[in-house]
Amino acid sequence: MTDTPRLRRPVTLQFRGDWGQANMHRICGWIAQEMGDRAPKGSRFAIWSGTGGLDQMKALRAGECDITVVTPAAAVRMLHRAGELEGLAALGVIGQRDRLVVAVDAALPVQNASELAAVADRLVVATSPDDGVNLVGFAVHKALRLAGVDPDRLTFAYSERPFPALTRFASGGANVLIHEALMTPPWQRIDKVRPVRYVPWGDEVLRAFAAEGWPDAVVEAGYLPGLQEDLRTLEFSDFVVLCRDDLPEDVAHLATWCMVRTRRALEAQYAHLPVNHTPVTYPIVPADMARTPLPLHPGAARAYAESASADALDESLMWG
Repeated sequence: MTDTPRLRRPVTLQFRGDWGQANMHRICGWIAQEMGDRAPKGSRFAIWSGTGGLDQMKALRAGECDITVVTPAAAVRMLHRAGELEGLAALGVIGQRDRLVVAVDAALPVQNASELAAVADRLVVATSPDDGVNLVGFAVHKALRLAGVDPDRLTFAYSERPFPALTRFASGGANVLIHEALMTPPWQRIDKVRPVRYVPWGDEVLRAFAAEGWPDAVVEAGYLPGLQEDLRTLEFSDFVVLCRDDLPEDVAHLATWCMVRTRRALEAQYAHLPVNHTPVTYPIVPADMARTPLPLHPGAARAYAESASADALDESLMWG
């Protein structure tokens, strides 16, 4: 085992994850426990609930937390390019392969997103609200407008999390679903009530998002029930671990060191799932963790530089 960094003074750190039972809370709990094992007596670690959206960045800026998690990385890149993340830095990226997909009842005369406008009065769209916090809702409403669909003419069935929307569509309570979390079982059941068609956003929408730093990505044929050919849609991958750029360097360094050197402890929580249907991609690769959509905190950059010249995983650290 290589030398383990330790904090020399007690710290109180506030993390901000998700609603409590999803992947961001797991990430926060993993980092907090590993840091706690390497911090002196009297250190305290807390995890606040959040949504993984714009609320996370606002909480960082307000000093309500020290480390938080946001998804997708594409939204963080877009916000950074727009100059809206001043004062924030990254500790790394935890990989997750996800997409933002439009699914419609196959009985609707809709082959692409722009054609939703022609049948707007017949639609109930299950998605998330564009409330200044939720990044699904932000992307969906922005993409609809770019596709020439006026959100004010649509009937929405909103939910903050994906699973109520998936359930509503699968049970027939909505005839359009626009959401993420593609790797989860509910997406594999959305065709149980009636046939489903997956429709592309269209080149104009994808180009407009790409111009602001939000790329497109592909869902391969067969990944979703009834998907007969590759679908180009909006990227919705990866968890970005963020902090303020004034987080003490030794704290940022230890947090990142723990993410790199004890990553098997997180991977083990997902190893029962197929690699292409897991909410956290494994194996976690340190070089990929360092490819962040905004600059790394100097302490994090040092940890990645050190990991590049050392064995980046020590099995003896897995469970402390």
